[in-house]
Order: sequence, then C-alpha cells, then structure tokens
Amino acid sequence: MGRLEGKSVIITGAGSGIGRAASLLFTQEGARLIAVDRTDGVKETVAQIQKAGGTADAMLGDAGSEQDVIAFIARAVSKYGRLDAIWANAGVSGGLVPIAEQTVEHWQEILRINLIGPFLAIKHAMPHMIKQKSGAIVCTASVAGLKSGASGHPYAASKAGVISLVQTTAYSLSGTGVRINAVCPGLIETGMTKPIFDNAKERGTDHKIGQLNPLKRAGQPHELAAMGLFLASDEASYVNGQAIPVDGGLTASMPYAGKPI
Repeated sequence: MGRLEGKSVIITGAGSGIGRAASLLFTQEGARLIAVDRTDGVKETVAQIQKAGGTADAMLGDAGSEQDVIAFIARAVSKYGRLDAIWANAGVSGGLVPIAEQTVEHWQEILRINLIGPFLAIKHAMPHMIKQKSGAIVCTASVAGLKSGASGHPYAASKAGVISLVQTTAYSLSGTGVRINAVCPGLIETGMTKPIFDNAKERGTDHKIGQLNPLKRAGQPHELAAMGLFLASDEASYVNGQAIPVDGGLTASMPYAGKPI
C-alpha cells in the first residue's frame, strides 16, 4: 500500500519542475490528486499520471487568486469527499534586478504568488482539515528565505515570509490535528532555474554548478518531491512547523557571497 493510499491531495505549480515530480510521485503512492497550474503543462502532468494508472484531474488556476484557490479546493472536496493534504508549491523567481531598479508592481506580483498564494491555500484548506481533525499542509519556501545571497530581494523576502507563515500557522492550528511544514529547496534544476544552467553552459562553467554545497551538484525535482511526500504522509505525524532545507548541505554554512556560478 502506498504512503498516500486513498488520500485526497492538491498540488499547485503542478505543470512542471517540482510540482510535476511531486504529482507523479504522490499518485504513484496512491494519492487522488487535483493538479493545479496556470499553464497547460498541468494537462501533460495529468496525462503522464493517468498513463501510469494514477488518479488525477488537471485544473487551470492561479495560486495567487482567491477565487481560483476556493475553486480548486472545492473541486477536491467535491470529487474525493475530503481534503487530506495540500502542497502550495506554485512560485515565480522574479530575476536579479538591482534593488534601486525594482518597482512596487514587481514586488507585488512576486508576493502575490509566492506568499499570498500559500496563505490562501492555508486559509481555505484549514476548515476542511479541521473538520476531519487531520490534514497536512506543505509549502514551498527556499534556502533564499533562510539566508541572504541565494536570490533576488523580492523572491528571498517572499520565501522568508512563507517560512514565518508556516511557523506561526503551526501554532494557530494547535490541537486541531492539522500539521504544516515548509520545504526549502536549494539549487534545483527546473524551468525556473534554467537560465542559471544555460548561462553556466554558455560560459563553460557548468562544471561549477552546485560547487558551493558539500554534495557538489545541483538537485533534481524528484528529490524535493520525496521530502514533500514524507511531510504529507502519516510517517511525518510528529513533524510540524518546520522549514526543512533540501539543498545538498548548502545551508550548513551558506557560502554564497562572492562565488557566482
């Protein structure tokens, strides 16, 4: 029996990268999934799941839109009868624009998706989980939210906000049976980080990718998916309010400054 056998799960940002890897792994482990993304990539994710014999529905939606969040949570409850876990994974990077050149609009859009999105997932998933007296919420943060130097200012600030949101929400959920945790990816090879890998290849420095962590390599989406699976499963029943790095050991010392790839 899979670790999520029969559980009703939602994953946002499921159209590619970590979200797609998580969707494939969760359904392999028996989850009944609502896969959400604002791009048509989510349809390909669900096609792969169904080809492998898994159960999933694709839903186009913006994780930073309250109307859309209400809709995809309602879909999961209507289709599967309950909501056991949600992974608020959708996010955007925001690039590396110098702080003096950043605009309020740029910040607002990054915060809307990266921080308000997880808040909305929490807000609208909680009532269903509290009623059941059980549930698991996972949010994607970042090592950039733990220490400086890993990304641009608005992205790092948004992910630090996710970590704080997870920690404070854990106490707001005291006694309900609902758990919440964050995963903090390091350098993971996804569509979002593709420019980093492409630029390194163009300069002939791709052998340096991941050099700052003890494993001396970048991570892969399935490695994040495995951590999310654990946190969403009953195996993590005593893990709550944590922000867990999945970064090859990078945050053991955080040697970012002055060492670009």
